[in-house]
Amino acid sequence: MTSSLTWQQLRDLKLTELDEAAEGWGAVSRFADAAQTRVDGDLAGALSKSQEGESATAAVGRFKRLSRNYDYITTECGLVRTAVSGLSADLAAPRSTLTGALDDAAAHGFTVHDDGSVTYPAGGTNELTGAPVPGGTVGGRVSPLAPPVGPYAPGGPRLLTPGLGPGSTQLLNPNPHHAVAQGVADRIARAMREARQVDERYRQTLAKLRAPEGLTVDAGTWADAAADMEAVRDAAYEQVKREIPMDATPAERKAWWDGLSDAQRTEYLASYPDVIGNLDGVPAVVRDEANRENLDLLIAAYAERRGEAEEARYGGLKEIRHQLELNAAARLKDPKEPPMMLLGIGDEGTGRAIVAVGNPDTSRNVAAYVPGLGTALDDHFARNDVRRAYDTAVLARENDPSSAALVWLGYDPPQLGGADAPNLLDNIEVMSSAPAEKGAPAYNSFMSGLSATNDHADPHLTAIGHSYGSRLVGAATQESGGIPGADDIVLVGSPGVGVDRAQDLGVGKDHVFVGAAENDPVTMLPSKKEAAVGALLSASPPLAYLAADIADQGDDDIWFGKDPASEAFGAHRFVVDDGPRPLIDGEGPTPAHSNYFNPERDRASAENIAAVVSGQPQNVVMERHR
Repeated sequence: MTSSLTWQQLRDLKLTELDEAAEGWGAVSRFADAAQTRVDGDLAGALSKSQEGESATAAVGRFKRLSRNYDYITTECGLVRTAVSGLSADLAAPRSTLTGALDDAAAHGFTVHDDGSVTYPAGGTNELTGAPVPGGTVGGRVSPLAPPVGPYAPGGPRLLTPGLGPGSTQLLNPNPHHAVAQGVADRIARAMREARQVDERYRQTLAKLRAPEGLTVDAGTWADAAADMEAVRDAAYEQVKREIPMDATPAERKAWWDGLSDAQRTEYLASYPDVIGNLDGVPAVVRDEANRENLDLLIAAYAERRGEAEEARYGGLKEIRHQLELNAAARLKDPKEPPMMLLGIGDEGTGRAIVAVGNPDTSRNVAAYVPGLGTALDDHFARNDVRRAYDTAVLARENDPSSAALVWLGYDPPQLGGADAPNLLDNIEVMSSAPAEKGAPAYNSFMSGLSATNDHADPHLTAIGHSYGSRLVGAATQESGGIPGADDIVLVGSPGVGVDRAQDLGVGKDHVFVGAAENDPVTMLPSKKEAAVGALLSASPPLAYLAADIADQGDDDIWFGKDPASEAFGAHRFVVDDGPRPLIDGEGPTPAHSNYFNPERDRASAENIAAVVSGQPQNVVMERHR
C-alpha cells in the first residue's frame, strides 16, 4: 500500500495542528513519568519501609506493577510524540514547495488539475502562420530527464497539444507560458513524490505503535516497545538530528541540555532514551536514568534471538542489570557504598557498555579504564571488567572519597574466541592497530564529556588502558589535542601503545605509569622484526632466537612499539606481583594478565593504580625498568 495523499490535502494541511498533537502526546508522556515518580517514591518507597507482612508485600508488588505500566506509557507516548513531530517537520519542505508552485500557477492564470498537471493559456504567435500559439497541458516530471507523470504522460487518456508538449522533439515551445507551466508542474510532482514518501513512512511507523490489550507490562510488552523504538528511529532520523545537537561538541551539548526546561528534558528522555543515554556531554545521572530504560528494552529485544553471539549479548545485558540491582541493595544497607551508574549501553558491533562506580560528575578524581583483548558485551564483561572498575573506585576512595572509576567499552576490541597464547600471533585483528585507531575518537569524545559535566573546575582525569586497551589509549593520545582533560595515563598488561616514548603521550612522561607483570606474556610479545625473523627461521629455534635478538639488540621493542616498561620508553614503572606462570602453574596461558586490578590477587598493583587515580602519585611504589 502506498500513500494516497493528494496535493489538495497537502496544501490544506495545518502543520501547527500536527505540532499541537505532538505536544499533546508529549504531555501525556510527561504526566505518566511524573505519576511513575510518585508511585516509586511517595507510595511504594514509603510503604515498603513502614509496613510488614504479606499484605504490605502484595501492595508493594502492585505498586511496582503500576510503576512499570506508567514507564511503558511514558516510553510509547514519547515515541508517538517523536513520530508526529517528525512527520510535521518532514512535510514542511514539500508543502512549502507545493504552495510556492500553486501561488505561481495562480499568478499566471494556470489551472492545476487533481492529478497535478497544469493547463496554460494561448500565448505568442506562430512565426510561420501568424496564428496565435494555442495553450496546452503539461504533466509534472520529478527530474528534468524523466517523462511526465499522471494521465498527461505519453500514452495517457488525454492528448497533449501536438508537437508542443513534453516528449516533443522541439527544443523550444513558442508559447511563453509553456516553460513556466512545465516548471510549476515539475515542482508539484517533486513535492508530492517527497510528501507521499514521508506520509507512507510515518503511516507504517505509527501503525506499529499499538499497545497490546490489557494492563500487564511484561517481557513481551517491552520487546514490542523495543521494536517500536527502532521503527521510530528509522522513520524520524532527521527529526532526531533536528531536536538534538548530534554533531556538536560535548561542551556544546552540555550547554544545550542546561538550557532546556524540566518539561523539555522529560520529553527528550521519553522520546529519545537511547540517544540521550549515550550522548557525551549529558550529565551522568541523566544518562544513567535513560540507559536503565535502554537496558530493559535491549534485554527484551534479545530475549527471543538465537545464535551464539546473541545469547552471549543477552547474558551480558542481564548480568549488568543484576549488578545494578546488587549495588542498589548494597547501598540500602550501607550508604557509603558508591553508586553504580550506567553511562552507556548499546548493541553496536561486539556491544557497548559504560559502567561507572561513583558519580563521575561530582567526583574530583575520575578514571576511565579501557578493556582489551577478547572483551565483548557478555556476562564475563559484566562480572569481571565491571569488577575492575569497582575495585579501582573503592581503593581510590580510601585515598580520596571524591573518586570514581568506570569501564569504557565503546569500541570493538579484537576477539580471540577460544584461542590460547600459542595462537595469539595468528589472529590478524590482534596484530592490527585498526580497531584501536577506529575507537580512539569515541574515547576522546567521552573523556571530553567527562570534563564538560564534572562539577569541579579542574577535575583530575586518568586514562587507563589494559592489554589491547592500552593501544587504544595510545591511539587516543595521537588524535588532535590528545585525550581531553587527561592528567595521568596508566598502562597495564600492555603489548605497546603505538609510540616509543612516554613523553609522546601528551601528559608528560612523569604522568605515565606502567604495570607489567614478569609472568604476563602479553607484555613481552616479540617485536614485528623479531616475529618476521623468527618466522623465517622457525625450523631452527636456536638460530631463530639468536637472529631475532640481533634484530632487536636493545630488547625493548614489542609488538606495538617500545615496551612501556622499558627504560627507553621513559614512564614510571610501578610494582606489581609476578603472577602465576603461563601454563606451568595450571591457570591457563595468561593468568598474570588478568590480575592488575584485583586487590586479592595483586594488592600492590591495585593500590598503585588507585594511588594514581586518586591524584596521589607520591604513594605509588616504583620498580626498576626492564
